[in-house]
Amino acid sequence: MSRIGKMPITVPAGVDVKIGEGNVVTVKGPKGELTQALHPAMKIEQDAGVIHVTRPTDEKEHRALHGLTRTLLNNMVVGVSEGYKKELEIQGVGYRAAKEGNKVTLTVGYSHPVIVEEKPGLTLDVPAPNRIVVSGIDKQAVGQFAAEIRGKRPPEPYKGKGIRYLGEFVRHKEGKTGAKKK
Repeated sequence: MSRIGKMPITVPAGVDVKIGEGNVVTVKGPKGELTQALHPAMKIEQDAGVIHVTRPTDEKEHRALHGLTRTLLNNMVVGVSEGYKKELEIQGVGYRAAKEGNKVTLTVGYSHPVIVEEKPGLTLDVPAPNRIVVSGIDKQAVGQFAAEIRGKRPPEPYKGKGIRYLGEFVRHKEGKTGAKKK
């Protein structure tokens, strides 16, 4: 049995979960609404504020989908009740971010500023010139958008300059060792 898949999902107060035909799950909560079509072979049962995910057989495909289905469902419940956020930090002399309306302007060492627009369902916040916070209710979308922003100037290994996740460790490389001795 899957250790993740067999864990029950507790539905907090104020969150409404509807399981439709073909395992199309709609989760409504205080932060918004998410809908996702989960694999139709998985059995999703809801009773008294608890959701259980079971698999029909012990085939390899069903074992693989068991934990995945439970995790996707749990991420939806947590997203509409609490939300998700990813924090990015900018390091480098003169590197900074500024928010103007729904756009964030990044000055990260290029000859031009890099402009990033908010996507629907996601919000960008700049609490400090060297910090960006991406937040939303869809865990996958938050992570993907944070990765796209980080991709504008990933941290380089020699000086560590660039955009990185908060708390990310960047391994530094040694630079040139100088001229060879004869």
